[in-house]
Amino acid sequence: MRRRSLLLAATALGGLGGLGAAGCTRVAPAAGGRGGELLDRLRAQGVVRLGIAGEVPFGYIDRQGRLTGEAPELARVIFKRLGVDQVQPVPTEFGSLIPSLNSQQFDVVAAGMYVNAERCEQVIFADPDYQMLDSFVVRKGNPKGLRSYEDVVAKKAKFATGTGYAQIQHAVDAGYKESDILIVPDQVAGLNAVEAGRVDVFAGTAVTVREVVKKSAKAEAIEPFVSVVKGQRQVDGGAFAFRPGETRLRDAFNTELYKLRKSGELLRILRPFGFTEAEMTDLTAKELCGR
Repeated sequence: MRRRSLLLAATALGGLGGLGAAGCTRVAPAAGGRGGELLDRLRAQGVVRLGIAGEVPFGYIDRQGRLTGEAPELARVIFKRLGVDQVQPVPTEFGSLIPSLNSQQFDVVAAGMYVNAERCEQVIFADPDYQMLDSFVVRKGNPKGLRSYEDVVAKKAKFATGTGYAQIQHAVDAGYKESDILIVPDQVAGLNAVEAGRVDVFAGTAVTVREVVKKSAKAEAIEPFVSVVKGQRQVDGGAFAFRPGETRLRDAFNTELYKLRKSGELLRILRPFGFTEAEMTDLTAKELCGR
């Protein structure tokens, strides 16, 4: 599994910048040549169904039973501007988000999903609403001096990351043996593993790592860094995903996203979830799909 890097098979369980050329090239043509009818249907029914994967801070149900996260909160703003007043969560496993979207179990993926070439074969993406670097959870003082995947390999550190996370491939590309990686459910389990001494390091996105260590007396987050994948510096971007035929909805979404970027409101919406100016981006879906 590649949480933010590779698309699971359909049989699985289920930024400031201008608006780029919206979407990707390797997708099916728009339904009926008109870009799809979903936007009209959503306006008529007044509600959009959001596929989420229960991951903090991207899209989840909080302790009060309320849908929240960077993607749902952004969706509330953009869809309201598009004439759709309500959002409805449809929780599912991360690996089933794309198959479930394409089988019409919900209308859009709102889970902070990374855009990459494999996924662009299956869905169309809005332009990214954020970019992301990697970071590590380590013991206080970072006793092994771990600041990159190359350090983890060279120092033979015990390494953990989350189920399906892109950081699995980042470590493997640096030379870490995949079978030696401890896979845990999420960043909280990763923090626990570091605090208990079961591993030396847990890798995740800069935002999730930054947030999970805030109340820890035993662990800390290192400075975010750019991972190197197949010899290339890798900066990932997360975005909303739509069914391949729904280019009209995707384009309308991108138009509103561009306005939020330009005004600075995008950062205001994302900041409560740990995002900073460093996570704002001018990456486009076209760029990321072409990798």
